[in-house]
Amino acid sequence: MSILGSTSVVFDLDGTLVDSEPAYFEAGRRTLAAQGVTDFTWADHEQYVGISTRETIALWRERYGLDAPAEELLADKNRRYLELARAHTRAYPEMRTFVGLLADAGVPMAVASGSSREAIEAILTGTGLADRLRTVVSADEVAHGKPAPDVFLEAARRLGAAPADCVVVEDAAPGAAAAHAAGMRCIAVPYLAAQEDDPAFATAELLVRGGQRAFSARKAMDWLALPARPA
Repeated sequence: MSILGSTSVVFDLDGTLVDSEPAYFEAGRRTLAAQGVTDFTWADHEQYVGISTRETIALWRERYGLDAPAEELLADKNRRYLELARAHTRAYPEMRTFVGLLADAGVPMAVASGSSREAIEAILTGTGLADRLRTVVSADEVAHGKPAPDVFLEAARRLGAAPADCVVVEDAAPGAAAAHAAGMRCIAVPYLAAQEDDPAFATAELLVRGGQRAFSARKAMDWLALPARPA
């Protein structure tokens, strides 16, 4: 058992551990442009932050009236994303430090993401985090993506941890909602300042206003060491 007792930590990937949203936006923009949708903006992209790629594609097909099969669009976007992400994705420095502190403390960790497993593994390898984050769950491996709790519950199962002993680290409102639905505590580090007052973030036990700029790995460790408040 670690110095934090039975606590396990489950990280979201995109926007939480790594700054991958710019690559996702550009991959989405290029995918849609190939389908004749040429006015996709960053503001449009923000509407899909925190939900799985597969669910994003389903929403695109409805919104833009796309005729291409969902699997074709999914494969196209994933291919474009991987090309961009392998070259440009960086881990947030304080999150890298947090992972290191948790590893040194012997805390079990997992990554649970809406990205494909191929994308998750490529990003973790490229950023040098793969050796410390070996338990990985993609939304493609469960029945429902966030805000459903499936991906976090599967991560807990693979870690051999009770959901009540897990702490989720998330950047997006759907992820915070999923953590709450899973019966897990949540450290919320919002990627979008405009989402900080989203009701889903009100369920987080620790909300870091100011996002990555305000996040401190040491303060997060100190918070984890505090006794959990009763539900």
